[in-house]
Amino acid sequence: MSARVLAAGVGNVFLGDDGFGVDVVGRLAAEQVPEGVHVADFGIRGVHLAYELLDGYDAVLLIDALPRGDEPGTLYVLEPDLDTLEPLTPGTGGVTMDAHGMNPEAVLSLCKTLGGLPGRALVLGCEPADCSERMGLSEPVAAAVDPAVEKVRELLAEMVETTRTATSPTAGIES
Repeated sequence: MSARVLAAGVGNVFLGDDGFGVDVVGRLAAEQVPEGVHVADFGIRGVHLAYELLDGYDAVLLIDALPRGDEPGTLYVLEPDLDTLEPLTPGTGGVTMDAHGMNPEAVLSLCKTLGGLPGRALVLGCEPADCSERMGLSEPVAAAVDPAVEKVRELLAEMVETTRTATSPTAGIES
């Protein structure tokens, strides 16, 4: 059975390092990717991304600038707990929806609200240095793009293999 995995770059290219995810998937778009993988630049279209995930993806890899307090250019791989993720509920003070600036948590929360979470989600984040209004990545974040592309290749291969194994008609059957 074929896996369906989405690698989605998110971020705003007009806010410096916030364009990290867009830059990474831009490089991947010209490459051969494993069968069943779709690579796409969603930019600031978080709502569009949430609706795309309703199309039956087994897994998603979100690539984004992710401030966590480390040195700029530091890469992170996080796996959100989809079971404990709160659905998006306006007016509760929790995750909020901004059609032009949804972070990975907000996108996944909207998916949960709409009833279409993938089986697995990973986030590849990069610590930004400068998300001010300007074009182009800062030096440390630009230097992290090539290692991030390599990490995305590794993660996609693992996600496809894990998903294929989990959805195989013989999964869990011992011979």
